[in-house]
Amino acid sequence: MRTFDLIRDAVLPEFRDRVSEYLVEYETVLRENAPDSEPVRAVAHQLRGYLRGLNTTRVLGMADWEELDRRIVESWL
Repeated sequence: MRTFDLIRDAVLPEFRDRVSEYLVEYETVLRENAPDSEPVRAVAHQLRGYLRGLNTTRVLGMADWEELDRRIVESWL
């Protein structure tokens, strides 16, 4: 999924491996379930919260967070 590639690229290099480990779980659920299912919506909301936390801790920049949040909303919510 292109969105997950963008997330990985947006994360500061020293945090990419750690963040990538968490993203695998989100990516698996979002890829393997029907787009309009409740599990997908729940995981998409969790992913948005995770990205918001990355933004707050300055692991992810504000402009990146806004674009990624928009993509998640358009794709899975």
